[in-house]
Amino acid sequence: MMITGTVSRDDELRNWPADEATARAAQDRLRRHVVLDEPGPEPDFDGTVAGVDVAYDDERGVVAAAAVALDARTLRVVDEATAVGPVSFPYVPGLLAFREIPTVLDALDRLERVPGLVVCDGYGLAHPRRFGLASHLGVLTGLPVIGVGKNPFTFTYEAPGTERGATSALLDGGEEVGRALRTRRGVKPVFVSVGHRVGLDRACAHTLRLATKYRQPETTRAADALCRKALAEA
Repeated sequence: MMITGTVSRDDELRNWPADEATARAAQDRLRRHVVLDEPGPEPDFDGTVAGVDVAYDDERGVVAAAAVALDARTLRVVDEATAVGPVSFPYVPGLLAFREIPTVLDALDRLERVPGLVVCDGYGLAHPRRFGLASHLGVLTGLPVIGVGKNPFTFTYEAPGTERGATSALLDGGEEVGRALRTRRGVKPVFVSVGHRVGLDRACAHTLRLATKYRQPETTRAADALCRKALAEA
């Protein structure tokens, strides 16, 4: 099963950037394909929500990716897949998607069902060029994708209230590029941004619903554990 959007995924992968200038140009070129005027699925939609994550072995130049699908209503794991491949790009802040996406796509393709939503451990519009991993993955697959990061990257925010569900704007100057979201009372927030085909309100609602016991969404926690296991077994 190959999941693809309106952009030619095969062409993009065949011409995968090898240097910073080409990668930045690719982000600028693909950014215009990001869809921002769709609300996205309801948090309890009938389908699956998939989390994706990666783990690296830089000494061997290997990356392992995992995709874990949860039933969107029960949050029960219903499918999972992994893929292992070469690290395809050097480490450059703001260009991490170019290290991860080829192997993440491989893992997503191995799921039995196409997910109705994908949650990335990273960023979408909360990116210096407004095209982080969640946006890049969304454009290549055509799927609704959101980013949920552990830190605010280069942006600023006021601390949200201490109650679960409290939010505050994640700002680049005066522009809201995402939100700080408190998923547990008294625990530091996560940082939610739109990737593709999902509005920010709905992205926060999904994140809150998926973060049932811990700071991070269950999708991210499951994918993180699985990709580390896959790397250890590679």
